[in-house]
Amino acid sequence: MAVDLLLGLQWGDEGKGKIVDVLTSNYNIIARFQGGPNAGHTLVFNGMKHVLHTIPSGIFHEDASNLVGNGVVIDPVIFKKELDKLAEQNVDYKNSLLISRKAHLILPTHRLLDAASETAKGKAKIGSTLKGIGPTYMDKTGRNGIRVGDIELEGWKDKYRALADKHEAMIDFYDVNIQYDLAELEKEFFEAIDVLKSLTFIDSEEYMFQAQKNGKSILAEGAQGSLLDIDFGTYPFVTSSNTTAAGACTGLGIAPNKIGEVFGIFKAYTTRVGSGPFPTELFDEVGETMGRVGHEFGATTGRSRRCGWLDLVALKYACQINGVTQLMMMKADVLSGFKSLKVCTAYKYKGEEITHLPYNIEAHNVTPIYTEFKGWKEDLTTMEDASQMPKELNDYISFLEKELETPIKIVSVGPDRKQTIFR
Repeated sequence: MAVDLLLGLQWGDEGKGKIVDVLTSNYNIIARFQGGPNAGHTLVFNGMKHVLHTIPSGIFHEDASNLVGNGVVIDPVIFKKELDKLAEQNVDYKNSLLISRKAHLILPTHRLLDAASETAKGKAKIGSTLKGIGPTYMDKTGRNGIRVGDIELEGWKDKYRALADKHEAMIDFYDVNIQYDLAELEKEFFEAIDVLKSLTFIDSEEYMFQAQKNGKSILAEGAQGSLLDIDFGTYPFVTSSNTTAAGACTGLGIAPNKIGEVFGIFKAYTTRVGSGPFPTELFDEVGETMGRVGHEFGATTGRSRRCGWLDLVALKYACQINGVTQLMMMKADVLSGFKSLKVCTAYKYKGEEITHLPYNIEAHNVTPIYTEFKGWKEDLTTMEDASQMPKELNDYISFLEKELETPIKIVSVGPDRKQTIFR
């Protein structure tokens, strides 16, 4: 049976967690395929807000299995905190949560290395979440990493010690003032490892193969967004993994010909956390209003998100590299009340008008060219059916569908799982 994918099409924070939660009832298995605790997937239901970082967003559905795939990097300490919160809510995660033996572990020294590296960059910092993600993926590609399966083997702590010692030498090399107590950090780390070992570890690629063979329905859940992809994002202001559809194949062991629907999620406007180019960013009252009404603060870092108009050039690019088959527009309700809306439909790039994403989109190279639309006043948050949506919103959606050549199947009008309109 084909595996469906769910991906973010912008710089992350598109609302993937909510949509996975909404769609989970249609699937037997939800599988995270990349990233780590730098992700923050927010779910709201029954009047409560839940934030997940590493655990798949289907965990609140009793009938779904949730797999943390081989492409994910796991911080045992943060993972334990997520489990503790689930236990407080009486979620029986031990029967539904599976972890790939090939997933890599984030060590305490990975986080310290991350902080030392970012501090050393000064003004040239890339906006790391300081969760140790980059250094962990570096050890993975450098063939030094420690994987979940290693902690089942004898002598794994010797491997840990050797790697941690190497990391401390690297921290000294950066020559920055990073204060830490490694003994205290390791105490918390090894306690969390013991909790991790109480869960079910699996050979995930075989599990996925058998699940497909037996007709199980599977949804692969991505983290971050396509414009943060290590290869196809706005490098170097990107994450350390492949956030695009190709990442699902390598992050779960899925053959490319087994991919089914590709669900692409985007906001009705654009946001970005941290450093990096952002052609449609707004520095006026409109941008401030978007951030305030949309509660634009990072679920992981708490940092304010930069806000701007929808960038259709970048969105087309993301649809193309992912092979998106269905679109889902989030936070349409945030745009209620604006007299007019703008969509960037082209760039002026080095004096030439272009409609594709160029190699470099720094402000000195790119000026956005906008198409303007009439806004709507209606409060969308109580609407339950597409027939209730104002004409101006329907016009906005129709324009986007035509330009992107892809249907917009879901419009989100609020954070709660019930505030979801299917078209």
